[in-house]
Amino acid sequence: SAPASAGVPEGLTRWGSGEYRWFGLAVYTATLWAGDDPAEPPLALRLDYQRAIAGAAIAEASVREMRRFVRDEAFLQQWGEAMRRVFPDVKPGDHLLGVYDSDGARFYQGGRLLGEIALPGFAPAFFAIWLDARTSAPALRAALLRRG
Repeated sequence: SAPASAGVPEGLTRWGSGEYRWFGLAVYTATLWAGDDPAEPPLALRLDYQRAIAGAAIAEASVREMRRFVRDEAFLQQWGEAMRRVFPDVKPGDHLLGVYDSDGARFYQGGRLLGEIALPGFAPAFFAIWLDARTSAPALRAALLRRG
């Protein structure tokens, strides 16, 4: 299998890692790669899944979380459609890697590009799910922002 950093852009260093739990169930482990400021692109976030989740459900959950930062329903709907096209169904042991840079967001699985979402405003709102102070998972955010 590909190394954990497969698809991570050159020059980024590994920051922190933490587990996301939902009602006590482990859903995934997240790992962040970034430059000196982990809140600024370029950065990469890898999610290693511990349960089976449909790609459409991942897209739906992402839209629900992004609603914390973005009020514009037209944007959220457009972003949801784009994510449904890109996100695959996952099973335990699968991972997805999101890369955020000046061009927007690209998503990989096992080093293979799944797709790119370059819609205005998408990348900052998507990565805010984990990195914004208003996240629904503050303990995970704190773990990610601790330097490896």
